[in-house]
Amino acid sequence: MEKIIFKGDAEDVSLYVLDSTKLAGVEYLLVSDVEEGDGDCFVLMETTQPGDTEASYAPVEDEELLDYLANIFAEQLEDIDIEYEAGGAH
Repeated sequence: MEKIIFKGDAEDVSLYVLDSTKLAGVEYLLVSDVEEGDGDCFVLMETTQPGDTEASYAPVEDEELLDYLANIFAEQLEDIDIEYEAGGAH
């Protein structure tokens, strides 16, 4: 499983990529805070701009888009149980 490190203001955060999908030319990642077992999941949207030297991602906050993406990831990851709650996937 791919591990990515997000540079934060206070500290770096390591997340594990469970899956990815492209929608209307934008890449979305389903990431978890743990490599295996139960953990919190987050959906991130690529925000990289032309000329950027590193990829940039931001959390998806639009509830309608999150619902749609949660369904896509649930279909793609049949062997992983994803419980979606308003405000984020778990």
